Amino acid sequence: MAHLKGEARASFVQEMFGKIAPRYDLMNRLMTGGRDVAWRRLVVREAKVPRGGRLLDIATGTGDIALEALRHDADLCAVGADFVLEMMQRGRNKPGAERIRWLGADTLALPFPNDTFDAVTSGFMLRNVIDVPHSLAEQRRVVKPGGRMVCLEISRPPRNRLLPRVAYHFYFHRIVPLVGQLVSGNRSAYTYLPQSADEFLSPDELADLMRRAGWRDVRYRRLMLGTVAIHSGVK
Repeated sequence: MAHLKGEARASFVQEMFGKIAPRYDLMNRLMTGGRDVAWRRLVVREAKVPRGGRLLDIATGTGDIALEALRHDADLCAVGADFVLEMMQRGRNKPGAERIRWLGADTLALPFPNDTFDAVTSGFMLRNVIDVPHSLAEQRRVVKPGGRMVCLEISRPPRNRLLPRVAYHFYFHRIVPLVGQLVSGNRSAYTYLPQSADEFLSPDELADLMRRAGWRDVRYRRLMLGTVAIHSGVK
């Protein structure tokens, strides 16, 4: 679960996402009331990939961010990379998925030369990564100078927002595991989700790590009463 460390946690995450792959997209829609679709549009907009440019979407899952980018620019070279093959197999069945270059890869060891992509994106990935600073550095390595990193992450509401914090805790710790059990048959996976979010960095802490990794013009915006944040940085 969320208390696991190092390779044990990486193996747990890989196996868990493989098991919930068949209902992953449905659960995302239910948990967010469909707002995750709009958030991914914002991620693509913030990535600012030039026409016909190159985008790397890591922990691509079923490819939603890459597909959204391709809807904006059919000439885009979109690479979707993930170390959970079952998720990508589900994504391959989506309309337009044949235009994504699917690749099994780990964010901690990206198999690309330096300065390859115009932008790198991710959705709900970093809280599952066992070495966030290294992931941020790897993402920076494969992005061209002037290119961007954009990530979408769950975020605990600010401490001075009592009502959103109470609602957030009740929803993620009580409702989400129940719905996860009913929809996916895997309560433990959707118990892990709030636990991992509770242990993850605050938006300010993540922004600080991005700066330490060499990203510049780092900024973030909160959404959905502060429960989600989109971070961006420039190489």
